[in-house]
Amino acid sequence: MARTPAPGTRDTILTAAAGLFYEFGVRAVGMAQVVEAAGCGKNLLYKHFPSKAELAAAYLNLTRHERERAVTEALRWSTDPVDRLLALVTEIADSVRRPGYRGCAFRNYLTEFPGETDEPARVAQAYLADSRAQMDRLVLGAGGDALLTDRIWLVVNGLYSGTPAQASVAVDWITEMVRPAEAP
Repeated sequence: MARTPAPGTRDTILTAAAGLFYEFGVRAVGMAQVVEAAGCGKNLLYKHFPSKAELAAAYLNLTRHERERAVTEALRWSTDPVDRLLALVTEIADSVRRPGYRGCAFRNYLTEFPGETDEPARVAQAYLADSRAQMDRLVLGAGGDALLTDRIWLVVNGLYSGTPAQASVAVDWITEMVRPAEAP
């Protein structure tokens, strides 16, 4: 008779894989490393995630859920469009400053697998497209235009790939863009 997996086994495997994928990259991590980190058997891993691509997609979906929760929390405190935009940028800057930050998981995946069209790539591309659409709405709601949105998105992309020390500069720069100093 087959054993029934312990409750939470899928989550345990996913959590172990997420930590490895984020720290070392999806390409560099083998399924044997996931088995070892999760403390499960290979059969159990493949029962929950039949392929590495499915595991990578689940990791990116988990990361998306975590990012969306953090952004929702940051935005809930303000109704002013400019303040909401700056809250989003500040939340991104704060995430970049966290210990162990190794870049945006979605951008990292697309960098590791350029031109890929598999499920993880679709998850990453969808997240970035949705993030850009949210930025568009916030900037337009704050009275900005498409050019300002492009400029802010460029700074945000740099923020994700820059150093933690540059995070404050990015927030300050975007603040200057949306709240220009008033002429004397």
